[in-house]
Amino acid sequence: MGGAEDHEHHLYSRRSNQQRCRKRTKLKILLLVISTNLLSVYLFSGATLDVQWPEHAPRIHLWDSDALRRDLNSTRAKLADAHVALAELRLRCSAASSLLDTLLSELGRLHGDDPDGLGDGELSGELKLVASPHKLPLGFTPNIGSDELYPVLGAACRRHQADLLAYMSYEVGRECPSDEISAQRLMLKGCEPLPRRRCRPRSPTNYVEPTPFPESMWTIPPDTSITWDAYSCKNYSCLVNRGRAKGSYDCKDCFDLLRGREKVRWLSDNGGLDFGIDDVLRTRRPGAVRIGLDIGGGTGTFAARMRERNVTVVTSTMNFDGPFNSFIASRGLVPLHVSVAHRLPFADHTLDVVHSMHVLSNWIPDVMLEFALYDIYRVLRPGGLFWLDHFFCLGSQLNATYVPMFDRIGFKKLRWAAGRKLDRGIRKDEWYVSALLEKPVT
Repeated sequence: MGGAEDHEHHLYSRRSNQQRCRKRTKLKILLLVISTNLLSVYLFSGATLDVQWPEHAPRIHLWDSDALRRDLNSTRAKLADAHVALAELRLRCSAASSLLDTLLSELGRLHGDDPDGLGDGELSGELKLVASPHKLPLGFTPNIGSDELYPVLGAACRRHQADLLAYMSYEVGRECPSDEISAQRLMLKGCEPLPRRRCRPRSPTNYVEPTPFPESMWTIPPDTSITWDAYSCKNYSCLVNRGRAKGSYDCKDCFDLLRGREKVRWLSDNGGLDFGIDDVLRTRRPGAVRIGLDIGGGTGTFAARMRERNVTVVTSTMNFDGPFNSFIASRGLVPLHVSVAHRLPFADHTLDVVHSMHVLSNWIPDVMLEFALYDIYRVLRPGGLFWLDHFFCLGSQLNATYVPMFDRIGFKKLRWAAGRKLDRGIRKDEWYVSALLEKPVT
């Protein structure tokens, strides 16, 4: 009997425990439903969550579009303020950099690096405007790595303060002073490129239109086509006739287009120092030589001969006691007013031919000459031609200095002719070299 009662009591206790567990479970579910509903009602009421966000973090408003818009606007305003602060920081960095440059310049001047003491702080008037950097327009940020535009000015200009100040002394908007000689003096001292100016050069009186092309290539222009203030000759007749006069002149008879050497130059090949244009062009396939440069090309006759063969050649020259650039332009050709020390204003690998007669010679210091030859190599395209015409040197220099220099640069020799320079029939240790060189195709 006792065992049966114990068993029955155990079953009853077990059922009671199960009922209590089910009740607790139902109660938990009920509480969960009630709390969820309360939370939903709270959120839909538009109230914000009282959460301790970090100070820099944005506030989140669920289902409250107005509050969310206000926070977005606030964030946008803060971003705009950050951009303004960043721009101010850049300006301060630029100012600090400028101050550092000024300090370094002053230290260099004190140590003798700037003997003329021409710092930006000492510039004034037109010279300050043309030599100082200028701020770009607000909001204009080209991909040039700077918010300033720097005028082009030869570094050596700063070494010749008196000449530079004289060149930049003029009335803005009026006629420029007659100063071609001083301008070329600055260029030859390394002040190249020259600064721009805000004045007008004096126009020729009774100007006459140029002769139509192609007759213009072999026609001496009228005297009224230019002004003559800078030259000892005051008309073209003087320039033509000085070729027969005594004295040393640059390009002595090259203004005489009707007689003498200009009329026959480069038309024939003597197998020696004189190369013919047609023989040179035949080293390339027809039409492969299209554009080129003549360094120190006098009055432009080489360019004229090339133009007759549908090749466009730019002629670089200086106005040494004669209007060489104007004369070239009157012939319908393109002059380039740069000195032999100027970096050639052409991009890499662009020209088919570069020619130079007499100009590149031993009067140029060896280091400067090597820089010039490497620059010629640079602008020539692969397979392009460098025609070195009558390079002058002493016999002792030829094999010791110049042949190794050409080999070092890397030109391929297509033609090479060397011969003594005859002076009234007397053979001296003076030599000419004419060479046709090719930039290799790699």
